[in-house]
This record gives sequence, structure tokens and C-alpha cells, in this order.
Amino acid sequence: MDIQLIIYLVITYLITSIPFGYVIGKLFGKDVRKEGSGNIGATNVARTIGKLPGLLVLILDALKGYIPTYYAFQFFHYDTKMVMFVAITAIVGHCFSIFLKFKGGKGVATGLGVLFALSPLSALILLSFWIGAFLVSGYVSLSSILTASIATVVVLYIEKDVYLAFATLVTSMIIILKHSSNIERLLKGTESRFLHK
Repeated sequence: MDIQLIIYLVITYLITSIPFGYVIGKLFGKDVRKEGSGNIGATNVARTIGKLPGLLVLILDALKGYIPTYYAFQFFHYDTKMVMFVAITAIVGHCFSIFLKFKGGKGVATGLGVLFALSPLSALILLSFWIGAFLVSGYVSLSSILTASIATVVVLYIEKDVYLAFATLVTSMIIILKHSSNIERLLKGTESRFLHK
């Protein structure tokens, strides 16, 4: 691993560590870590502050995953093995932010941004699947868990690249692990629906 890539990974981690949900919450006079589910992601921001701030967080979190990964491909011309490290670092930065004592979001929006940079077709397929699962179930968490569960297979089938598939596998595992409390609530029947309340 060369020094340029190491520097790029550090920059990627710092950029993706920016907790946009927390920052926007503060702009509205709230600490989203102490509101609703306590998560800094778009869903909790939408529930506790409003849909427009939630949408803004969704876009910003997706962009901070997309931009470093896209630049790695298009401007630095890294091969997929090197981009794999960038993609994983982007999710780690969001989920374990240095600015929040290594706590953070659950990685779904940032993961979507990374995926659009890695494999746009895979991202569109998985986004369509997520929307379908969400409309049927009404659960953001369940839709995210199910989508993360099939993401690696979709990327491997579309891209035929083991490094991109491995990056997707690792990021999907992180996303699912970050949803462990949601999984417990889903099993207990106490998880909050976003639709069909």
C-alpha cells in the first residue's frame, strides 16, 4: 500500500466522519443523539426535526460516501483492489466517527453513496429493492437489513469483481451489525414503523 493511498484513506475517513445528522440537529437546537432513537442518521432526524432536514442529511451522508469513492476511481485511477479499501474506510468513518468518540450512524445512506460509485447498476437494483421492502413493511430498518443482506450477491453478479464484492460484503456486515438493536426490536415487535403506523 503506497503512501498516496494511505493519505487518501486518512482524508476519506476524516470526511466521512463528519456527522451531518448531528450538525444539522444542532442547527435546529437539538442533539439528535438524545432524541428519538438516538441515531444521527436521516431517519431519526426526519422523525425528530422534520422531513426536509432528514432529506438533507440523507443527501449529505450519501455524498460523503460517493465522492471519495468516485474520485478514487475516476481521478486517481485506483484499481478495484485499492478502491475496496476506500469504500470500507468510508463506511467505517461514518459508523465510527472520530468526532463522536468513534460512534456514528448506521451506514445506509453512506453505503448507498459508496455503492453508486462502485457499481451504479447494482445501486439502482438495490435501491429499488429497498423501496419495495419499505413500501410493503413500513420499516426503514428492516428494509436496510434485507438490502444489505443481498448486496454482495448483486454486486458480484453485476460486476464480476471479487474486490468490489468483498468491499460490499464488509460494508454490509458493518451496516447489519449497526442495526443489532433494531433487529432486537423487530423480533420483539417493538420497532417503530415509518409507514403504516
